[in-house]
Amino acid sequence: MLERIQDLQHKKIFFASDFHLGVPNHDASVAREKKIIAWLDSIKNEAHTIYLLGDIFDFWFEYKHAIPKGHIRLQGKLAELRDAGIPIVFFTGNHDMWMFDYFPKELGIPVYRDPLVLEVGSQRLLIGHGDGLGPGDHTYKILKKFFNSSFCQWMFARLHPNLGIGIANRWSKSSRLTNMKREDGYQENEKEFLWVYCSEIEQKQHHDYYIFGHRHLPLDLPIGEHSRYINLGEWVNFSTYAVYDGKTVALKTFDL
Repeated sequence: MLERIQDLQHKKIFFASDFHLGVPNHDASVAREKKIIAWLDSIKNEAHTIYLLGDIFDFWFEYKHAIPKGHIRLQGKLAELRDAGIPIVFFTGNHDMWMFDYFPKELGIPVYRDPLVLEVGSQRLLIGHGDGLGPGDHTYKILKKFFNSSFCQWMFARLHPNLGIGIANRWSKSSRLTNMKREDGYQENEKEFLWVYCSEIEQKQHHDYYIFGHRHLPLDLPIGEHSRYINLGEWVNFSTYAVYDGKTVALKTFDL
């Protein structure tokens, strides 16, 4: 998938991921949501486009006539920004892969499921959430195919929301705890699965930047001599995001 932007018109592109709204508890999630809204307010005047690269919600499933309750402050802020003419693009992550037409129809926000090549002038950026990419994690890759199947989604939709969302929330927390070892800290480049993925892509076709989430660590690592891999970190502990001015990508931390 390819998207082209000819001119940023002296504005910037912002990237963020892994808000994980909903955990660890209601009060902490609401406090984090308010911080995210403050960040969105702080960038709205200079934002050309905002890319949200997955796991914005710790769990999300759209029934035909229902969505998970909560997170209404974020939805309202996104609607306000869209009404002001600011493009917003949403990528699904492994925690919120069951997004369908609610965001496109109600908020005017397209939802992407696979990495996207973003061309800005002469530069190329490969962006996405990052789950299921690179070596290893074979069990999850199998599960992802099943979860993304129409059969699995149809079966889950047969459950009453009280039961379905309750089960999914417990699964989400269990899955995150199971994967904590993979997210303990920075490893050597050759052991960082997304760095390996980016390096393999770079050998086939050049991209100036690779921007992903999922790893839960803010990282800025070289890929060869002319490319960089940026991981956006997360907002439970780091509150980090990236900003692109048409030439360079910088990792930043938002503090109230």
